Amino acid sequence: MRTQQPCPSASMNPHNSSGSSGSDSDSSSCIGWGGAGMRGLLSRYWSLESLQSASVITDGSLDRPSLTDDMGSDEDLYEDLHVSSHRYGGGGEQLAINELISDGSVVYAEALWDHVTMDDQELGFKAGSVIEVMDATNKEWWWGRILDSEGWFPANFVRLRVNQDEPSDEYSSKLGDKEQDSKNVLRRHGFGPTNKEQMRTNVINEILNTEKDYIKHLKDICEGYIKQCRKRADMFTEEQLWTIFGNIEDIYKFQKKFLKTLEKRINKDAPHLSEIGSCFLQYQTDFQIYSEYCNNHPNACTELSKLSKVKKYGYFFETCRLVQKMIDISLDGFLLTPVQKICKYPLQLAELLKYTNPQHRDFADVEAALNAMKNVAKLINERKRRLENIDKIAHWQSAIEDWEGEDILTRSSELIHSGELTKFSQLQSKGQQRIFFLFDHQIVYCKKDILRRDILYYKGKINMDDMEIINVEDGKDKDFNITVKNAFKLQSKISEETHLFLAKKPEQKQRWLQAFEEERKQVLQDEQTGFSISEIQRKQAMINAHKPRPAGKPKAINRTYYDFWMRQKHPTLPANVPQQQVFMLAEPKRKPSNFWQNISRLTPFRK
Repeated sequence: MRTQQPCPSASMNPHNSSGSSGSDSDSSSCIGWGGAGMRGLLSRYWSLESLQSASVITDGSLDRPSLTDDMGSDEDLYEDLHVSSHRYGGGGEQLAINELISDGSVVYAEALWDHVTMDDQELGFKAGSVIEVMDATNKEWWWGRILDSEGWFPANFVRLRVNQDEPSDEYSSKLGDKEQDSKNVLRRHGFGPTNKEQMRTNVINEILNTEKDYIKHLKDICEGYIKQCRKRADMFTEEQLWTIFGNIEDIYKFQKKFLKTLEKRINKDAPHLSEIGSCFLQYQTDFQIYSEYCNNHPNACTELSKLSKVKKYGYFFETCRLVQKMIDISLDGFLLTPVQKICKYPLQLAELLKYTNPQHRDFADVEAALNAMKNVAKLINERKRRLENIDKIAHWQSAIEDWEGEDILTRSSELIHSGELTKFSQLQSKGQQRIFFLFDHQIVYCKKDILRRDILYYKGKINMDDMEIINVEDGKDKDFNITVKNAFKLQSKISEETHLFLAKKPEQKQRWLQAFEEERKQVLQDEQTGFSISEIQRKQAMINAHKPRPAGKPKAINRTYYDFWMRQKHPTLPANVPQQQVFMLAEPKRKPSNFWQNISRLTPFRK
């Protein structure tokens, strides 16, 4: 007999009894990098593009009035449409899951993201883990089991496995007869036989169907929201629309082209013979279009959060949703779908490869496509990290005294290494001790303040694109006529300019030589991938760097209150859906940026 924590009855109701869509109350925050977690908007389903059963219920017709310029009319239209909100389906697949469970079937879901929790009532797991879903009656939190552990987990952190007949190796040994007994029930619900060809067919069909559903969602956003927003120039500027929607229209155009190619590669008579790996390889470069969208997504969340505080915008967005006959999810939920989609491709291809025989004509292409899409996800993730770094670099520069010349972000976006060196030049007979910061394309050197060692003064920069690194052996240097130890040179390729550097220890010298190699590799990689920082991003980073920071530290939380709050946080059902680690599917645990590790020892920020 299953044991689990009770769910509050109010949260178990899939639809609000008052008929309200709940969009206004749910849209106060949204998931994004660096933003607050969306409270229960997306966890109603395991993925938006799989909502085949969440279509409009055809029990009546609904005229599509045009959005007028009068805001009062918008509110009237909102009220009229809201009364008919019962016509919009949703949760059909959730009901199917519960029906399977009630029939005694074992239903499996696969984790899309890591779920890290310190709550003993929640079920922690890593991306790729297989979870037995034991109760899905709640829209936001499901009850599940991994081997001997049970607990709540956020529904939007998982997706149902395409082939329920082969959950995982560990479940095969743990569940035994229970799994076998459930297969007949699973087949009645369309999960199919256990042969590998049928399983490959299932994966092919899922890839195609989710692609079609995804196109539908993109179309709804472009036609249902963007098109209507452009009609209201009194409410939205073009800059606002770009902030909210990013390049989603370009993604929509690309995905339509990708779908057409995908459909041509599918064998309708025998789907398991389809050869779709080459389709992903053909468009692997085009998928990088998602990088710009994903980088902008936190800005979209911030802008929507601001607009949601104004009542007329809430009415307007909800009216757009109802007129377009979209499912009951607010705009910020729909805008997360491209982020989810680019993460899902590696999972789908990995599953396809699993059920593709090595002798299959598509095996090599699917294997290459899986690696290609993993690399796309890594590239997007790396670009996101680099864009996060430019704000830190801008703050660093703003704290340097007597800065001269162009901003560091004009040419650079990554701090590679930093440390103290003694510098000699042909114009200076005496060595100068300086702090050096190696970025891509250039190295900046500063002088410490004599009294305030946390203050740095700008002294110059060297263009690394024109320099050649020379390893200098210990002993007498002919060019500078001095005895050196732990030395290396930067020598210009286009002039006679030469700089001599001395490190204190041999290992420090080797680390610098390694850093120079990393810098050249970084520059080459950026050229190959087309990575660059836009002028708008540079300017915004510098503006943010010069904004005054709030003074003082936050007050400490009273310990008694803190202990009480921790006890009351999750009395039964977890209160909040945690934020997702969006791009960690290929590698769930990303190596943290070492930016502050390099720079914290030498930070010039004033006290």
